[in-house]
Amino acid sequence: MVRVLVTRPEPGASRTARRLETLGFRPILLPLTETRTLPAEATVGAESVAVAVTSANAVRHAPGALIAALASLPCHAVGKRTAEACRAAGFFSVTEGPGDAEALSDAIAGGLAGKAIVYLCGRVRFPVFERRLAAAAVHVQAIETYDTTGVDYGDADVVARLSRQPVEAALLYSAKASAALVDLATRPALRHLFGKTEFLALSARVAEPLQGIVRQPIRIASKPEEDALLALLSLPG
Repeated sequence: MVRVLVTRPEPGASRTARRLETLGFRPILLPLTETRTLPAEATVGAESVAVAVTSANAVRHAPGALIAALASLPCHAVGKRTAEACRAAGFFSVTEGPGDAEALSDAIAGGLAGKAIVYLCGRVRFPVFERRLAAAAVHVQAIETYDTTGVDYGDADVVARLSRQPVEAALLYSAKASAALVDLATRPALRHLFGKTEFLALSARVAEPLQGIVRQPIRIASKPEEDALLALLSLPG
């Protein structure tokens, strides 16, 4: 049975593990990042006409009072999973985006020019979404609801989690996790566990920390969605 390393934080890691088991793979959980709630201001500008969300974690960590204050506004979610999280959190009108933050900014910028929106987000994020909207004269009030930090593992911890056996494939969902996995895979005591690992990345941006460091194939999902990432496991190398 193919051993697949799951590097995303909980609760997503366990959800992915269940999907892998259903597909006939053996998941190995090694979250390389974790999220924690930040104190978020529940006061939003009265002029805000919409909400944008590019991560399900942003609504999962948002305080109930903040969600209640925003729930009646049109909500633009980056993709399917985030849209589901927004609906579950209580947003009344949720539009599912194309799956990529950059593409989402392009999709909504035209209709929001000259207006103000609230952006629920994490402290660690790429600036392209906000920059593109600002360039289109959209005023963005960013409210950070969570932070993402790395998880430190000693060599013995990794060896134990991997049951001293090499990993055949690794799923990567963020550039931060990719950089952390590069650190592990290049440690002298751990190299043998990753010598033949196939690295599967959610996007080209996620794959960037691996480029020029690992010699194995780096495969990128056709869309920045988990379905497309898992589909790589059933495709020939």
